[in-house]
Amino acid sequence: MRTDPLLQHLDAFIGFARQRTGDAELAADLVQECLMKALKADHVPEDEEDEEGVVTWFYRVLRHAIIDAHRRRTTRDAALEKLVHELPEALEPEDEKTLCQCVMKLLPALPEADAELLRRIDLGGESATEVAAEMDQRVNTINVRLLRARRRLREQVERVCRTCATHGCLDCDCG
Repeated sequence: MRTDPLLQHLDAFIGFARQRTGDAELAADLVQECLMKALKADHVPEDEEDEEGVVTWFYRVLRHAIIDAHRRRTTRDAALEKLVHELPEALEPEDEKTLCQCVMKLLPALPEADAELLRRIDLGGESATEVAAEMDQRVNTINVRLLRARRRLREQVERVCRTCATHGCLDCDCG
């Protein structure tokens, strides 16, 4: 495949993608990804006289990649929104005072990474964004890990302290 016609129109392709995505970096990534697909493609217009056929074909490939990117973003945003609704709210100061001591005793029984997240975010008041930046991870990843850590802690409380698991930690007499 001749890449000259595509490289001559590179700025136009990036502008086309940027206009439809609203994100310059995503646009450049999509064009690069489509150029790689074009180089590997089996069925490319190869008419030496008609470089416009190759450019038109590439716009079609790029348009499909932009549509796919929008679909991925929509799916990701919907999943994140669902996760946010599933996550319990942070503890209020009044609730912190009545925090069951058996929960504190169960933290060391959890995997260290889970216990650290619970200590830092739920008990220490740090935000998931701060923790994610420090751990060099995505905020979504931290939120999912926190959700799983909370679930594991809840399971531990249900196993060890049935009263607190059923009726809450008010007036806990666990020893």
